[in-house]
Amino acid sequence: MNRLVTIRDVERFRTLVTLRTGLHFDETKTDFLNTVLMRRLDSAALSTDAYLSGLENHTTTAELAVLARELTVGETYFFRNSDQFRALANTVLPDRMAANAAGRTLKLLSAGCASGEEPYSLAILLAKAVTDPTWAVDIRAADLNPAALAKAATGRYSPWSLRDTPADVRGQWFHPVGRDLLLDRRIRDAVRFEQRNLAVDDADLWPPAFYDVVFCRNTMMYFGRPQARALLVRIARSLRPGGYLFLGHAETLRDLSDDFHLRHTDDTFYYQLKEDDPPNSAGRATSRRLAGQDETSVARGEPEPALSDSWVALIAGASRRVAELTAPPRLAATPSLPATPSLPATPSLAAVPVAPAPARNLARARDLLGAEQFVEALALVQTLPAAARDPDALLLEAILLALSHRLPAAEAACEHLLDIDEFNAGAHYVSALCRDNAGDRAGAVEHDRMAVYLDPGFAMPWLHLGLLARRAGDRDTARRELAQALILLKREDSSRLLLFGGGFSRNALVALCRSALQECGDTNIEGAP
Repeated sequence: MNRLVTIRDVERFRTLVTLRTGLHFDETKTDFLNTVLMRRLDSAALSTDAYLSGLENHTTTAELAVLARELTVGETYFFRNSDQFRALANTVLPDRMAANAAGRTLKLLSAGCASGEEPYSLAILLAKAVTDPTWAVDIRAADLNPAALAKAATGRYSPWSLRDTPADVRGQWFHPVGRDLLLDRRIRDAVRFEQRNLAVDDADLWPPAFYDVVFCRNTMMYFGRPQARALLVRIARSLRPGGYLFLGHAETLRDLSDDFHLRHTDDTFYYQLKEDDPPNSAGRATSRRLAGQDETSVARGEPEPALSDSWVALIAGASRRVAELTAPPRLAATPSLPATPSLPATPSLAAVPVAPAPARNLARARDLLGAEQFVEALALVQTLPAAARDPDALLLEAILLALSHRLPAAEAACEHLLDIDEFNAGAHYVSALCRDNAGDRAGAVEHDRMAVYLDPGFAMPWLHLGLLARRAGDRDTARRELAQALILLKREDSSRLLLFGGGFSRNALVALCRSALQECGDTNIEGAP
């Protein structure tokens, strides 16, 4: 059958795929979508309009499963991202078992389970962690793709699927069958596989306050933003108070959900459903304990280490050397930001309606920041009425406090901002500078790590991490972090460099980064941009 597929048909197909499956594909995937559409039309032996109308009218439910297989990459393996499984074993399960001590139940969901490696990994971990037979463990696994679910049900895998599986686990729970390995029946029986569409509000899959832990990894990356938000609403609703959510390493909740606290243990990030405690107070306490900060010394008001030991001083002390490498090393005398700057880390200051006078004060404060008149800029920001002190104004205040060497006040401002928006990468970065100044290297690294997790393209925390590692004598880590910073600095937004660059231009920061790399023994550095 000869079919004419127009660009309008492909756009209609793109929209229907997002509406029916949650999968989102931008304009760069038009050719790919056209290929898939043509293949499906040939298979179904339908006209373009008949096929697309079937998707519109919900008459082709089975087709959705086929599209899920065509449009996504289902490749996975056992114990993928093993740091998340360590966090589950070391932190999450003990916490949930303490919370559920009365009922003695644990309920987990693997949402988007593909061919079963993830939920079976969970079952293996639970078999080791929960040895008391009076505990009831329920593991559900859901996916739209029936072919993947059929493979999961067999429990038979190639050695490649076990490439990150510890040898003792492999020996205990897998049995050779020809060239493959068959999962032990006890683990297979511990998981319930179900064909479900994560893009719809399925009451049976998402009962309220039901799960202790949800793994939804490398699934939302395919979703459009509205579909991702809707899915997160369902996940939050279905978690028990204090329950946990694990996402893929490239996924975050920034700008998607405010229902969770960000957690960081075992070298990985994950999320915990907020309860009725004050926003983020538990999160900061956990972060400080993990970072090894002595909270009693902070409470006693003991003097902080000399500024000369901090990143702030390191930047300031580098100016003479930078001047030899790039000219001019500092920003021009009176630069100003555009009227509506683009700040990837936070919403534009101009995006929030404020009264004319506060708006003028903010604009003037940004101009003064560019001119390095930090005290005057800070005074203007602090005249803003409470109604105008949105997260962007609070972040600007914290930056100006840090640049004015009022680091304890800057840290307090960041804590206030993180109470409002704990996914604010800029606030985590300024907090890292404050922790560094206080002599708390672990706390500084913790906040920098959070900043780069929330915004991987944010150059300054990468640079700070590299300099912290160099100072600690960890040259391998320093080279890795500084190399990433060097890449990002070349394309960092100019407005954000003005906010976070400590008064240095892009060329000056690039030169500083290169100089630090050379000191760490990296001789393979590109020429000047």
